[in-house]
Amino acid sequence: MNDARRAQRGDLAPEAVIENVRPSVDAGRFAAKRIVGEPIEVTADGFAHGHEKTLCTLRYRGPGERDWAELDMEFLGNDRWRGSFTPGSPGLWQFQLTCRVDYLESWREGFARRIDPADVRLAARIGAQLVAQSLARASGADRERLAALGRTLETEQDAAKLRAASQDATAFALARKHAPRDAQCETVAFPVAVERARARFSSWYELFPRSASGEPGRHGTFEDVEERLDEIAAMGFHIVYLPPIHPIGRAKRKGRNNVPVASDGDVGSPWAIGAEEGGHTAIHPQLGTIADFRHLVRGAKLRGMEIAMDIAFQVAPDHPWVAEHPEWFRRRPDGSVQYAENPPKKYEDIYPIDFETADWRALWQALHDVVAFWAREGVEAFRVDNPHTKPFAFWEWLIAEIRREHPNAIFLSEAFTRPRVMHRLAKLGFSQSYTYFTWRVTKPELTEYFTQLSQDDSREYFRPNCWPNTPDILPYHLQDASPAMFRLRLTLAATLASAYGIYGPAYELCENRPRDPGTSEEYLDSEKYEVKHWDRGDPASLAPLVTRLNAIRNAHPALQSDASLAFHDTDSDHILCYSKRSGSDRILACVNLDPHNTQSAWVDLDLAALGLPEDASFTVHDELSGASYPWRGRRNFVMLDPGRAPAHVFSVIA
Repeated sequence: MNDARRAQRGDLAPEAVIENVRPSVDAGRFAAKRIVGEPIEVTADGFAHGHEKTLCTLRYRGPGERDWAELDMEFLGNDRWRGSFTPGSPGLWQFQLTCRVDYLESWREGFARRIDPADVRLAARIGAQLVAQSLARASGADRERLAALGRTLETEQDAAKLRAASQDATAFALARKHAPRDAQCETVAFPVAVERARARFSSWYELFPRSASGEPGRHGTFEDVEERLDEIAAMGFHIVYLPPIHPIGRAKRKGRNNVPVASDGDVGSPWAIGAEEGGHTAIHPQLGTIADFRHLVRGAKLRGMEIAMDIAFQVAPDHPWVAEHPEWFRRRPDGSVQYAENPPKKYEDIYPIDFETADWRALWQALHDVVAFWAREGVEAFRVDNPHTKPFAFWEWLIAEIRREHPNAIFLSEAFTRPRVMHRLAKLGFSQSYTYFTWRVTKPELTEYFTQLSQDDSREYFRPNCWPNTPDILPYHLQDASPAMFRLRLTLAATLASAYGIYGPAYELCENRPRDPGTSEEYLDSEKYEVKHWDRGDPASLAPLVTRLNAIRNAHPALQSDASLAFHDTDSDHILCYSKRSGSDRILACVNLDPHNTQSAWVDLDLAALGLPEDASFTVHDELSGASYPWRGRRNFVMLDPGRAPAHVFSVIA
């Protein structure tokens, strides 16, 4: 059957196939992640049997759109195709690919090899039949142009003129545009979750509002937090994250250092949510009012920052839900409500919610209403406590529902758990995820882990947010550690990942005292159980280094994404070297992982990763110290004294 007859057969199964579509997460079951304004490059293999040419088309549409925009993809060779589109708004975008046999191009290629004039004239008539198929679907000027082409191929006898007509790329592009597509192969619609830029690049600062007072012994307020905003903005942070701001339960309240029984004046853990004043949509009365909170949210936005809320779906024993919805909580054999525990640890001040309740629909709606309440109050960033202990289906539903009304909502998953569970949560919609960085210390550990995060398929959906500490975690390497260890871990977090955070001012002031040295990661005199007063004016504070690192991050696009992360060999187990690049912006970091001793190394650069030729001469400018050095080629020397600086953070000037 010739090309023209095949093109007319609408009952034929597609002869083309599409494989290896990217970006794709679980064959389109989940959405890949991108940000607004970032081109989404789509690639796929599209081919047919034999020597037939194919044509691949990319279709895409934004949230709420019914019609598809469409463009022809670029052929890269070896059956590989590429196309791209740029999303202009947040929300769930979709793309779809089609592939069909390009009978016109297949005919043109064969026609160009014909020699005998009689054969040329006969083959031209086959081309005319193909053009006629497009003519039937065209109108206006396109129809006139195709009609003229068809007449030439049908009636012209001069072989040279027929050859010239077959090379009219503009006319054949029109013919291809209107060609029948009945037998084309078509993919499913692949989703892409498009979020605002803060979902990919952000610096988080965590503080307890009750400790924000400048006066020792006085419970802090939202007004105190607002007075700190200029200081935090000057350090270069984007998001100020507040632990739970709700009333704290009095029943079973924990005392200082997590002792089982509170003393008079003990304030309890903010994560024991709910008391007679209210639950998850109420505010702790000592912090202020809802009007005060709104003023704080506005104050942050005026400074180019935002307030992040903590979402902890658990309750204190005197939370209103315990009395109003007893069916939402599990009972032990003695009839008491099951409190939270992780044996041998017991959390008598917290009741977990029973997601297996028969009343689960009402429960889900109530939890949705909590997030929606704060979203309506202007909160667009949510840090979610322990999402891995709640059903996957719940998070997929909740995040999608919230984003329908609030497409700018960012969700940070605090799930220190098994890798597959962490990754499933990211697939379900969480914008960012806490990581194992907190416990990755050695050069092999850091290299392996961050190569995985930036290079394997999970990079399409899993965005790491690196924290060197949290209120729950004083990792062993920070226990009784020197400021040098705090400096190097801060530098790693801020330069390895485009999203990072610190629990400050504990981190700025190098809080390193463990409650149980070597056996627990709990802080001594943890802020989780008491109001703290921090001496932010301490001359030993790391605030100047924090400020400088954030300024470097904010000034260099290379550090605002993780896709280009590359590691470079060094001949020292103590010197970690890595780079990031965005266009001509190149950052090269060399970090001394030994907080006690000066270390040196020869660095063997992967110049291709830096976008430089093998014999390149270039300048490296240390963004931390201001010093510049001339370098040439692959091998160059570094020496780092941890007492003076934890690292070089070089901008590479070619």
